Amino acid sequence: MARTWTPPWPLDLALALTPLRRGPADPTYRAARDGSFWRTSRTPQGPGTLRVAMGADRTEVEAQAWGPGAAWLLDGLPALLGAEDDPDALTPRHRLLAITRHRRPGLRLTRTGLVLESLIPSVLEQKVTTDEAYRAWRLLVRKYGEPAPGPMAGLHVVPEPRTWALIPSWEWHRAGVDDKRASTILRAVRVARRLEEAVTLAPEQAQRRLELVPGIGPWTSAETIQRSHGAPDALTIGDLHLPGIVGWALAGDRDADDAAMLELLAPYAGQRHRAARLILLSGRVPARRTPKMPKVDIGLL
Repeated sequence: MARTWTPPWPLDLALALTPLRRGPADPTYRAARDGSFWRTSRTPQGPGTLRVAMGADRTEVEAQAWGPGAAWLLDGLPALLGAEDDPDALTPRHRLLAITRHRRPGLRLTRTGLVLESLIPSVLEQKVTTDEAYRAWRLLVRKYGEPAPGPMAGLHVVPEPRTWALIPSWEWHRAGVDDKRASTILRAVRVARRLEEAVTLAPEQAQRRLELVPGIGPWTSAETIQRSHGAPDALTIGDLHLPGIVGWALAGDRDADDAAMLELLAPYAGQRHRAARLILLSGRVPARRTPKMPKVDIGLL
């Protein structure tokens, strides 16, 4: 199936879709050399693969989709690329944000309309390095997901909830996932239908529903809702690096904590996630002065 869509504003496909990638070897995502982007999803109609690319005139988006979920993916294409987003809702109060927004006119917040596909990798990213989390996601999806429909070899569709629930404990261990994160995922997939229904709720209500699952807190719910809902105010709280980056960019304070970050972003109430995203895109980040979070081999614990 195919569809052509013309966005009525500048669009940067990479800026819109990159937040959905979980590492350079994500088995559900591929940035091809021809400038196209491929991603897989388990939609309400079944697994599907979507390919999107800018047309020759750079004004149209050309999309193709395969599998039982193809029609669903094509119907959701505009939302996925930011049609429901409103960048003008943010009024820059800092020169840095004004300059970055001017330089990145194609930035739009994606809305996938799917919760579990963003929630599970977010849980895997709790309290570990990104490399460890990406490895766990890659290993588990390749082993327990299914080959994606369509012509792109090597892509996989995330496992269905029941399959996640049946992964034996030793396989979580081999993927480097401790019991706490594995148990959180198992609790989440047992109520998968209720969590997927959260996509119909306002972002704040959706976060509250996700946080009813033990092990899912504000950090994980925000990381999920940013992608499933395209929520412009779903600021990530409890992150190891973000407060210092925001503090450094807006106030020269590399030691800022969550409270200081919230105070600095108070003028952007309703748009705090967008403001943080612009700060990250600005490149104004403090030099690293402390070691990275150490990798932990749970097999030695």
